[in-house]
Amino acid sequence: MAYKIRYNKTFLKDALQVTNWLEKEWSKKVADDFAKALYTKIHRLTKTPYAGSPARKGKDVRKLIITKYNKIYYRVQGNIITALTLFETRQNPKKNKYE
Repeated sequence: MAYKIRYNKTFLKDALQVTNWLEKEWSKKVADDFAKALYTKIHRLTKTPYAGSPARKGKDVRKLIITKYNKIYYRVQGNIITALTLFETRQNPKKNKYE
C-alpha cells in the first residue's frame, strides 16, 4: 500500500519555529541539516508507517524521534499519515498533549 503524508497546521507552525530558531541561534547549516533530517525521517514513514512507537495519549497517535531534542507525533489512517505536531523535548513536558 502506498502511504501519503499530510501535514496539519500545528505541525507546519512547529517545524517553522524550530528551523527559524536553529538558524538564529546556531547557523543556516544547522537549520538546513535539521530540515533535511526531518524530511528524510517523515518520508521513510511512507514505507514503514508503524516505525514510531505508540504515544501514551491520543487515539492511534504514534511518535518518532527526529533528533535527540525533537520528535514528531503522527497518526496513520488508511493510507494517509498525518503529521500532527513537532515537539521540542527541552520545553515543559506538560505542554505535550500526547504524553
